[in-house]
Amino acid sequence: MYLNEEEAVKNFSGTGEVNKAGDDLVTFLKKYDPNKYQNPCNTVDTLVFAYKEEAGVKQVTKVLLIKRGNHPSIGWWALPGGFVEFKEDIADAALRELKEETGIDNIEAEQLKSYGAYDRDPRTRIITTAYVALVPEGSLRAQAGDDASDSGWFDISDELLEQKESENGLCYEKHRLILNCTSNNVRTDTTVGVKWNGHAVLQNKNYYVEDTSLLAADHGAIVLEGYHYICKRPLVNP
Repeated sequence: MYLNEEEAVKNFSGTGEVNKAGDDLVTFLKKYDPNKYQNPCNTVDTLVFAYKEEAGVKQVTKVLLIKRGNHPSIGWWALPGGFVEFKEDIADAALRELKEETGIDNIEAEQLKSYGAYDRDPRTRIITTAYVALVPEGSLRAQAGDDASDSGWFDISDELLEQKESENGLCYEKHRLILNCTSNNVRTDTTVGVKWNGHAVLQNKNYYVEDTSLLAADHGAIVLEGYHYICKRPLVNP
């Protein structure tokens, strides 16, 4: 049981009634089998963007990536991140993994969104939550550690290749995301599709990888969505 009996009774007993089996909350939890259903794993990834500032306007220029030292996507580049521990808040996990893989500590990051395509990782069903941080260019020095064999700051290029909208409000864009690190002589090239319903209340956009080279899994889609998100913030330009 994750909580002790006292915490369970205090926080989750509701009206104090018993269920159809005649169990109160404590009895129910003692009988409950958390392995009854196959559960997905949870990970975190952190996008650390760097900016230059001119005339009070921040221009996003770079993103921090690590080179994977283990399977899957070994030798390719990815966002720093990893698995959430059982008794760990996801925000704490994001900063812990960032420190373990890049040595970077004491920065603020805010949650972007979760990515949960069932086939996004070949190991098992993994849902990741992405966090975003924005720092002045040159203010942080990364040093690879843990599962990362290298790290680097990559220049960002976002080219809109295609844009269309149907009569029923369905919208589609195709972007070419190029991340280039001259110090490591690495250039990733990812085609990202973006779909959304222009008539929907929230108009949440679905970013997904159509093709990628040297950038692991769906990280191209995560980087591009984070980049678009942060460039919409006040005083920030692409």
